[in-house]
Amino acid sequence: MAKVLFEGVSKRFGDVAAVDKLDLEITDGELLVLLGPSGCGKTTALRMVAGLEEVSDGSLSIGDDVVNDVDPKDRDVAMVFQSYALYPHMTVARNIEFPLRQQRMDAAERTAKVAEAAGTLGLGELLDRKPGQLSGGQRQRVALARAIVRDPKVFLMDEPLSNLDAKLRVQTRADIVSLQRRLGTTTIYVTHDQVEAMTMGHRIAVMQGGKLQQVAPPEELYERPANTFVAAFLGSPGMNLLEAERVGDKLITPAGEINVPEHLSAVLDGPVTLGIRPEGLHLSTSGLVGSILLVEMLGAETQVHCSLEGGATVVVRQGHDAQRPTLGDPVVVGVDAAALHAFGPDGTRVAGT
Repeated sequence: MAKVLFEGVSKRFGDVAAVDKLDLEITDGELLVLLGPSGCGKTTALRMVAGLEEVSDGSLSIGDDVVNDVDPKDRDVAMVFQSYALYPHMTVARNIEFPLRQQRMDAAERTAKVAEAAGTLGLGELLDRKPGQLSGGQRQRVALARAIVRDPKVFLMDEPLSNLDAKLRVQTRADIVSLQRRLGTTTIYVTHDQVEAMTMGHRIAVMQGGKLQQVAPPEELYERPANTFVAAFLGSPGMNLLEAERVGDKLITPAGEINVPEHLSAVLDGPVTLGIRPEGLHLSTSGLVGSILLVEMLGAETQVHCSLEGGATVVVRQGHDAQRPTLGDPVVVGVDAAALHAFGPDGTRVAGT
């Protein structure tokens, strides 16, 4: 096990900076999730740790060693890919055993390690099968077993659940979290899925445009996003954003007025971007004026998309027993002012909030 440290790390492809001056420490034994949209640089960052991409600038360390110029095979990391990358002509046992053969490990020790890894992941009865005879979830567990059998310093996981159906994703997600806690191996997990990030990571590092936007535990990211990108990206759906201007004790928006809440009174002045989670809004008789755009029934809750006067769209989260509105109907959206967030003209969180 070991920490991973990015110090001013950049990766350029020609004139394009896929990763730009990344400063990030993954502590020993931590499961850190790199989260962001496609093209944000998260997979490139992971591949630099693996040695599959060269570092253009900065210093990348695993443990106490700078690894910028260390061959991938000498970094003592194990990578789990989205595509499983299993050998179709080999049995499950041989697939798990493959990295140990490359290390020229003694046959008896290999057999013991394969049995231990297979037992940990519930693969004991599948050792004689080939990948084509397995389900997607079983193949992913074989890929995980092949990674843990090496007992590496660091696990690197690149969207490993993307090819699984919804039910298998939930189960395999739980398996990975349980496995990582049991082994205590430093793990970097790449995903674009906010649910995976929120439920798996000790901390989440949000990236956009090759730059680190914020790194924090899931609860802090959700409750105190550093900027409008993190606010809107994190959550399902993300935070609602409204342009407003303070005038006296009111926040004026194109769709109506909101009372300035006490927690923002001393720090707001002039134009501001307001943020509020869907659970901080409700359908009401006073508030912001608009119409019903879309109603999504999601079992225990309903998400009501509302088009407000002035062009903004917000999502209201309701309980399953709330009255279901009708598409196109006029609506008034009430705002829990105590739940408001405030962001300045540059998109960053207003100091003191």
